Amino acid sequence: MSSAHDEVLQDEPVTPPISSSEVVYEGAVWDIRKETFDLPEASGLVRDLMAHTGAVGVAVVDDRQRILLAQQYRHPVRARLWEVPAGLLDIPGEDPLDAAKRELVEEADLTAAQWELLSDSCLTPGGSSETMRLYLARGLSFVPEADRHERGEEEAGFRFAWVDVDEALEAVADGRITNAIAQLAIFQVDWVLRAEAAGALVELRPVDAPRRLVDGRPEFGRGATVETTGTRGTTGTGED
Repeated sequence: MSSAHDEVLQDEPVTPPISSSEVVYEGAVWDIRKETFDLPEASGLVRDLMAHTGAVGVAVVDDRQRILLAQQYRHPVRARLWEVPAGLLDIPGEDPLDAAKRELVEEADLTAAQWELLSDSCLTPGGSSETMRLYLARGLSFVPEADRHERGEEEAGFRFAWVDVDEALEAVADGRITNAIAQLAIFQVDWVLRAEAAGALVELRPVDAPRRLVDGRPEFGRGATVETTGTRGTTGTGED
């Protein structure tokens, strides 16, 4: 077995030959595709996948080193989960950082003077194309009350809490915080704050750093035209 330490440890983008791709369900937020593709190790593989727009999340930290959590009802799991502000990249052409700033205003009534990039994640890569870019926001200011976004649907039931990071870590370990992006935000904020407290240089990627599995590659999320090895590809609407 070769050692991973002999090469750069990073995910490898791959675009395999796809013989067919069909939108079998067109939903309000995402679609379901059925695709048949080949790999060197196996051919004729058939997978159903969620074609997703992608999303952004924000780890919000105040001047007391607390992280902001928002509780929201999530129907698929029949629970109100503690999360960080987040939202879909569902506005065509919108820059992920601009989307994160918009979500922070709409969901938390906040703006931030300092933005840093924490991570890029594939949330459920076995069944969904969704990717999440997570930012760190500091230097906070409240949006004037007259300019605040009127939240509706599930967001109308938001509860907010400024939580000490050690308390948040304990809640994750105890199984009381289960949202994956909230967990990731808590872990990464803890790492950043501990390093800064120790006087270490924390080098995060620029906020406009490329998303390695997304930027510059053929689209494969919602609305994409998927190129196939047949005479024609299929469109985002499922038309042949």
